[in-house]
Amino acid sequence: QVQLVESGGGLVQAGGSLRLSCAASGTIYRINFTGWYRQALGKQRELVARILSGGSTDYTDSVKGRFTISRDNYKNTVYLQMNSLKPEDTAVYYCNVNSAYTTFWGQGTQVTVSS
Repeated sequence: QVQLVESGGGLVQAGGSLRLSCAASGTIYRINFTGWYRQALGKQRELVARILSGGSTDYTDSVKGRFTISRDNYKNTVYLQMNSLKPEDTAVYYCNVNSAYTTFWGQGTQVTVSS
């Protein structure tokens, strides 16, 4: 059974950096993309960044230039490097793998940015 395990969240001051990791156990076939979503308190979950199977990336406008998504295929791990963090980045961040057969979610990791 495939599991996604996130790590790297925490408390950071505005302007600081964090790197989130998402490690997948097991093999996932026909991946369309792997992404990071976030959900702030009282708000809907939103896609923050994704990396497609071919390697291209997409970012929501609010994080462009500050966040970078990458992957290490040998380690089955996807990363989200978050720089210049702002209080509005505070949320639970979820790793997501979208395949041709199903979608996998991690358990979420809290990111809190203090002003």
